[in-house]
Amino acid sequence: MKFFGLPPFHGSLARQIVHPAYLCFKLPDNVSLEEGALCEPLSVAVHACRRGNISPETNVLVMGAGPIGLVTLLAARAFGAPRIVTIDVDGNRLSVAKELGADGVVEVSTNMQDIPKEVETICNVMGAKVDVSFDCAGLSKTMSTALSVTRAGGKVCLVGLGHNEMTVPLTPAAAREVDVIGVFRYKNTWPLCIELLRSGKIDVKPLITHRFGFSQKEIEEAFETSAGGGNAIKVMFNL
Repeated sequence: MKFFGLPPFHGSLARQIVHPAYLCFKLPDNVSLEEGALCEPLSVAVHACRRGNISPETNVLVMGAGPIGLVTLLAARAFGAPRIVTIDVDGNRLSVAKELGADGVVEVSTNMQDIPKEVETICNVMGAKVDVSFDCAGLSKTMSTALSVTRAGGKVCLVGLGHNEMTVPLTPAAAREVDVIGVFRYKNTWPLCIELLRSGKIDVKPLITHRFGFSQKEIEEAFETSAGGGNAIKVMFNL
């Protein structure tokens, strides 16, 4: 597999990039370059929703309100999920999730001992069974919570690369026939992502929180802003 930023290939932080024409997609007139750039993280979410078979009959739990968690929320809604609850340790991020359409949010801790209480709270906020959980954090605690809260016969999707080793209650989840699904990279997602943006079914513009120029100083500031967390979600460079 060849991928920008995946060794031995450099990333695409440059003014111009040579790219195979057959891998390029034309943006509609009503989709900006900034929105087009967000097709990359949105593709992860679209692939996740496909893997999880999200439909109008699927209640969804999104674990983590970072960039990937938020686009997963947007994609799940576009796929028809009737009820979506988002959890995170950061109340500010949960506020953003609420603004983007989450039906409920739950602020959780980093303490493993809190899982039983938090599972009960999540179920109460959901008001129904959790059919599919998307773990967009990849920690032992988030996976343990997902495996515990997802209904019998439901699905837990681990989105992206979490910790290499986790301690999770796998046997009880297996007894309830909960499927664990990996979600890494994506394939054949760009046409759908572009159509979701063109039609207005997904609006990614609120995710763009900071913009910088392309000087050395501004590039360094942008990386520091992104690494600092806070209210930064997606940071854009304007050439």
